[in-house]
Amino acid sequence: MPVASLVRRTRRTLTATLVAGPVAALCLLPAALKAQGTASSKPTVAIMYFTNGALGKAEEYAPLSKGLAEMLITELSANTNIRVVERDRVQALLEEQNLATAGRVDQATAVKAGKVLGALHMLMGSFVIDPKERMRMDVRAINTETSELEFATTVSGKADNMLELLSQLGTKLNEGLKLPAVPAGVREGASVGAKGPNQLKSMMLLSRALEQQDRKNPTQAIALYKESLVANPDNARAKTLLASLERGTK
Repeated sequence: MPVASLVRRTRRTLTATLVAGPVAALCLLPAALKAQGTASSKPTVAIMYFTNGALGKAEEYAPLSKGLAEMLITELSANTNIRVVERDRVQALLEEQNLATAGRVDQATAVKAGKVLGALHMLMGSFVIDPKERMRMDVRAINTETSELEFATTVSGKADNMLELLSQLGTKLNEGLKLPAVPAGVREGASVGAKGPNQLKSMMLLSRALEQQDRKNPTQAIALYKESLVANPDNARAKTLLASLERGTK
């Protein structure tokens, strides 16, 4: 968290507690500072949209660029000992910088974006799906302080095992970036629902729903999330996104 934001929050805390008296303020201020310090000390990760390298049907698979990023954000967010930038913040930055439809983002641009987002680790991914629906995902992690490549990894398998591949990718990134350990009891892949049938179809529908959501078309997004769950009822992230959107439209 920027120093200025920390100072403002600390002042608000002090002002509120002064109403109860100076003794209460002095007692509560150290705890407030400790809480702020704990939050700001967590390493922060941001994820750019994946670059589409599909071999054939590239236009058809294009929505996955956004969907894969969403799912990787979800998988990494299961580690509560780190902070992961939410996708809507990344989307807003891409739109502001006119990068949303610019295709591949180079490393220098990703570093600048990471600094704006307050992320130390900026992840840049790409995916390939061949005509036999075999898939590979590659991710590079850039340190925004040094602008250097700090880790790179890959996973591959059947595209219809996409959710399992994403959970494997999350595990590799946690370990490769030497991030704080995932809390005990957190099950790999649970947050994305890394099982079930028709994972490719379900993810394509979820990815198209995200596009409609970004275009402010909630009705179309809700319909697509529901189709995603018909294809794969175990898609946990689709359930969460659908429930959140339905609450917002009522």
